[in-house]
Amino acid sequence: MTEAPPSLENESIRQGDAGAAFVLESKGEWYHAGFHLTTAIVGPTILTLPYAFKGLGWGLGFFSLTLMGVVTFYSYYLMSLVLEHCEKAGRRHIRFRELASDVLGSGWMFYFVIFIQTAINTGISIGAILLAGECLQIMYSSISPDGPLHLWEFIAMVTVIMMVLSQLPTFHSLRHVNLASLFLSLAYTFIVVGACLHAGLSKDAPPRDYSLESSKFSMVMSAFTSISIIAAIFGNGIVPEIQATLAPPVTGKMFKGLMMCYSVIFLTFYSAAVSGYYVFGNKASSNILKSLTPDEGPALAPTWLLGLGVIFVLLQLFAIGLVYSQVAYEIMETKSADVNQGIFSKRNLIPRIILRSLYMIFCGFFAAMLPFFGDINGVVGAVGFIPLDFILPMLLYNMTYKPSRSSFIYWINIIIMVVFTGVGLLGSFSSIRKLVLDASKFKLFSDDVVD
Repeated sequence: MTEAPPSLENESIRQGDAGAAFVLESKGEWYHAGFHLTTAIVGPTILTLPYAFKGLGWGLGFFSLTLMGVVTFYSYYLMSLVLEHCEKAGRRHIRFRELASDVLGSGWMFYFVIFIQTAINTGISIGAILLAGECLQIMYSSISPDGPLHLWEFIAMVTVIMMVLSQLPTFHSLRHVNLASLFLSLAYTFIVVGACLHAGLSKDAPPRDYSLESSKFSMVMSAFTSISIIAAIFGNGIVPEIQATLAPPVTGKMFKGLMMCYSVIFLTFYSAAVSGYYVFGNKASSNILKSLTPDEGPALAPTWLLGLGVIFVLLQLFAIGLVYSQVAYEIMETKSADVNQGIFSKRNLIPRIILRSLYMIFCGFFAAMLPFFGDINGVVGAVGFIPLDFILPMLLYNMTYKPSRSSFIYWINIIIMVVFTGVGLLGSFSSIRKLVLDASKFKLFSDDVVD
């Protein structure tokens, strides 16, 4: 589904835009934006942070985690300033692709952003369904180890639930879901931290080894893979769409939402990374819950506690899948809905049910077919999140506000763009390398998710 590149739009031109009027309706407060931002960034991927530290060690791990946090906060704040500037000039943009095309004055940029955004958002939706299915499989296996159900059947169950939840008509209507998501992220993080501390202090505590790879090439590749993982964890890619849910005027509201989001990030990211890496060192799994439940020997924390953590992760994955589906829904309804009829009119309701259900079936099918999708998503993350979150916001700011070439902010933005272009290229190379190395484990519709 493609659209013609927009001209400079104002509210009168937007009156016939069903995607804007329905999916991206602007009724929210700053704290609603905080809920949406937190769900978009703080997800089960934080349980990968001990694994990311494994390729960096303590010092570089802390430095990379802190640097990514500072740079992404700065990046998202710059993006909000550019959006506010355009609004004051009479051009309120509610879509990333429109903003980039307007400021950079390039038709191809519109299609570049829509392609990257669609790849990222669809990839995350597929990944959320896959991980939710895996959570159900873990719970089922603990109750019935030799049960007949397969991973694809759990993915089908998750897909049906997502088809129902996807009928929430607007991004703003997810505000209560995303508030619950915020508390769920805090809950399973603290459960994992408690479980790691319990494991580390028990008589069965695993031996700790914090050494890095022995060969320099492997060490460098592992380091860049870890940096790419941390960058992708902080990735968002839908800041303009989140800011679009705010009731105008939006001045200052997004900054408050970012402060709420990054307060949660500080509590969750550091505690999960430190506790997991402290206990498991370079033996940390890509999902720290797997390290706590080794294939051989007993679980390293109370089973009921780990089960509760898995349930909280499962529930939050539904919210994440919904948030990252909104861009797809907005594109669909811009073409399929009639803004002159009610949001729940038969004319708009029937196409919405059909199109959103088909989209979820598409995501569910690929989640079942590609249980090694994590490796593919690593490439998508490196190629997608880096330009949208670490390069374009700085470029848009420099083009909009035109700071002096001798100013500090101009050169900070240039340095960030150059550095993260390099990080993105090396991250892509290391992610593709891992994809090739894991290729022998890939099997369509497999019952096992490739780690």
